[in-house]
Amino acid sequence: MAHRVGLVVFEGVTLLDVSGPSEVLHQAGRLAGPYELVLVSPAGGTVTSSAGPALSGTVPAADAGPVDTVLVAGGDRLAERPVEEELLASVRGLVGPARRVASVCTGAFVLGELGLLDGRRATTHWRHADAFARRCPRVRVEPDAIHVRDGRYLTSAGISAGIDLALALVEEDHGAGVARDIARELVVFMQRPGGQSQFSTAITTPPARSDLLRDLIASVLADPTADHSLPSLAASAAVSPRHLARLFRAELDTTPARWVERVRLDRARQLLLEGHSVTSAAHRSGLGTDETLRRVFARHLGTTPTHYRRRFATTGGGSQLEE
Repeated sequence: MAHRVGLVVFEGVTLLDVSGPSEVLHQAGRLAGPYELVLVSPAGGTVTSSAGPALSGTVPAADAGPVDTVLVAGGDRLAERPVEEELLASVRGLVGPARRVASVCTGAFVLGELGLLDGRRATTHWRHADAFARRCPRVRVEPDAIHVRDGRYLTSAGISAGIDLALALVEEDHGAGVARDIARELVVFMQRPGGQSQFSTAITTPPARSDLLRDLIASVLADPTADHSLPSLAASAAVSPRHLARLFRAELDTTPARWVERVRLDRARQLLLEGHSVTSAAHRSGLGTDETLRRVFARHLGTTPTHYRRRFATTGGGSQLEE
């Protein structure tokens, strides 16, 4: 029996929020169990996406029938003004009997305005996270997450993160092996444990304005294992520790210690994916001990290094896992 997914769309919907998850579910149907994807809109008929192409043949929410999973796509207008009652009513009517309720990007605003996320953890596109927190103050917003699950509710970050979310749904239904095969077929990352950001600190750190901080960042990235305590970093930059801490806060909105920890975490993750043991990854990343590595993984990724390594490291055709 096909798994029915009601994908909610509307005028101005972001096209990739629809096409990305749809393709993941299509691939899952080819490799494992079938999915019946139903495009649902408030009035049915043709819906025009924000990019211009139209989605035809959508089903009015009142005629969609029961679905196992509700997936609400996003669109910038959901973050720019209150969600119209017609769209809220459409989703409200679908979620009651559904086993799972999910959103892509700003689709979280719909779930939030319905009160479905009150008291729950959720995420949305980083650019709209502050607006989401203001509009839905009872939601515990996690702006850095790729996707978050709290109970039967799943929310994902911006646009392409809908693919990560759909892979998570497929993994739940058919196992990690099927989800991994789909990720390889689509040439995308497998979603990360705990829904945390899969982007490196080197990419997500805003560019430093001062030459001093740019040079310091480059030196840490080049050798995460060196002594990068605050006194050592300050001495290297020929400034006081207090001044360096102020520079990090002003230009990068973090502390030196937190930034260095994220750099080392990124290095440890890469080492694990390359097949290194947990002990080796801890040593070569600069985190030092297995226990420190475990604490950092739990804090930032919500998982253990061992689970991360078993789930994502490759064997055969790549590096071999060290024992």
